[in-house]
Amino acid sequence: MQNYQNHKRYYVLHHLIVYPLNLVLVVWSFVNLFNQSECICNRLFWVVLSITVLLMSIILRLYALKNQDRTIRLELRQRFFELTGKSFSSFESQLKMGQIIGLRFAGDDELEALVNRAISEKLSNNEIKLAIKNWKADEFRI
Repeated sequence: MQNYQNHKRYYVLHHLIVYPLNLVLVVWSFVNLFNQSECICNRLFWVVLSITVLLMSIILRLYALKNQDRTIRLELRQRFFELTGKSFSSFESQLKMGQIIGLRFAGDDELEALVNRAISEKLSNNEIKLAIKNWKADEFRI
């Protein structure tokens, strides 16, 4: 059962393997930069390559998160309409993306009230999650 305490996820391959290896590569390339036995062009090549690989992994993760945000927004629009018969667009314009992300965990019976409360009290993502009584699990996200 998903709840506030266990809802955060880490993707092992990404968070515990790719990022650390990228950081090792960047550190190694900078240490190697001061190695006088190799040509400076080889040393600079490794610095540029390691920074490029690190930036690519960060950019790819950001693209995935932006896509996930779009999906969350669309799912909440659809779910809100199915539950209330009202368009979510007037509420959505008053909410930040973090609030929308927090609201997706709200159970069907408390979603509308929590949307109104998030707007009126300007609740943060974390405050929204703490206010949820009937947690709606999201097992498909990364």
